[in-house]
Amino acid sequence: MRIVRRVLLVVGCLAALMGIVWIGQGSGVFPYPASSFMIDQTPWVYRGILLAIAGLVTVGISRRL
Repeated sequence: MRIVRRVLLVVGCLAALMGIVWIGQGSGVFPYPASSFMIDQTPWVYRGILLAIAGLVTVGISRRL
């Protein structure tokens, strides 16, 4: 069970971080790399929000196990 907790914690943290990056790229705040198809694209902001929330929920689940 201890391994499951750690895996969920790592996956949740990575998902939340990736969601934050997607929000930054989709909103144009983090335009890297310059040739990315995600820059200034509103759907990526929404997808990033959903991914960040899912990551935080996963972290919460890992803490409750």
